[in-house]
Amino acid sequence: MANHLDSFFAAVSDPTRRAVIERLTQGPAPVSELHAPHDIALPTFLKHLKVLEASGLVRSEKKGRVRTVHIEAAPLAEAESWLNRQRRIWEARLDRLGALAEEIERNTTDDQ
Repeated sequence: MANHLDSFFAAVSDPTRRAVIERLTQGPAPVSELHAPHDIALPTFLKHLKVLEASGLVRSEKKGRVRTVHIEAAPLAEAESWLNRQRRIWEARLDRLGALAEEIERNTTDDQ
């Protein structure tokens, strides 16, 4: 799981790749459409798609001369699950810290 998360977070660390993922949440798209809003050379853009494919976030299929890119939900769900676990851990820690702060405050006011 750690390797999947590493490649997921590495893939989404780039704004171009995040924009591609964001666009693909609306549905599959041909490479030309995904590339159009980005002011980078096509070979550079294709490297971004390779990173996304290697991470499992997208898959592509070629029909004739058109390569269509699809989003893959599994890596997103895996990352969401990990983030939710981290959130629960930190919320519990913050709850304990809040309780400790309240106890210290009570003890301080009781001593006065």
